[in-house]
Amino acid sequence: MVAALSRGPGEILGRERIPTRTPEETIARLLSCFARASEEFGSPEALVVGTFGPADLDPASPTYGLITATPKPHWSQTDLLGPLQKALGVPAVFETDVAASLYGEVTWGAAQGMKHAAYLTVGTGIGGALLIDGGILHGIGHPEMGHMRVSRHAKDDFKGSCPFHQDCLEGLAAGTSMSQRWGIPAEELPVDHPAWEIEAFYLAQACLNLLMIAPPEVIILGGGVMHQRQLFPLVRAELLRLVDGYLAYEQLRGDLVNFIVPPALGDDAGVLGCVALGQRLLAGRF
Repeated sequence: MVAALSRGPGEILGRERIPTRTPEETIARLLSCFARASEEFGSPEALVVGTFGPADLDPASPTYGLITATPKPHWSQTDLLGPLQKALGVPAVFETDVAASLYGEVTWGAAQGMKHAAYLTVGTGIGGALLIDGGILHGIGHPEMGHMRVSRHAKDDFKGSCPFHQDCLEGLAAGTSMSQRWGIPAEELPVDHPAWEIEAFYLAQACLNLLMIAPPEVIILGGGVMHQRQLFPLVRAELLRLVDGYLAYEQLRGDLVNFIVPPALGDDAGVLGCVALGQRLLAGRF
């Protein structure tokens, strides 16, 4: 987790990376970090939590602010928002981490000025968010794009790492699954390793599904796995192969270099997205 006090790009005043351990230990570390930052820079005006999921984001729900049935050990049914908001005593927003990243990119980054955008984060797990007509898409819960179904690559016999679905997108393409499949972390695999062809095959399918459900103007691929920049041209080429000329959107012309993109804000997308959400809350636009 990352705890930060910020006003926006170039003004991240205090920041600390905190290992996600037990809820008690992790929340205590978060509170200590905010206390130190507040003492040095002044008290915050708003709190925004961009969380892993599944989580209850409905303010009208009795379990609002809780992590629900997550695969992360020890965290199911944990109240994450409550202790933080009680300690800080400020208005708060509870959102997914990937939706926060998308808000950051729409406000200051690769999707700035766009009405329709998508963000997939590919790290230890996979999450996704969609911006449609200027608003983040929610239903009765938040999207769980990491658990969409994908077709298997012909060369892949890995059973999948998802404890719920085994071979969903996350089970086949997250950093955790890559480490289990190949025996070493993804970042240690050579750039010409066959892993990247297989990874691009799964990620391109995810992008195709987004195109067929709610076509965005841009798809941003972030997260630790996407630090391997050789993946981007592979995903673009595979997506073009899968589309096979069926869609005529202007964004799909050429080599897709402006359609499948990394986050312009880099690893600050989530933190700055939380700032953007906090500013919206304080401006009464929530």
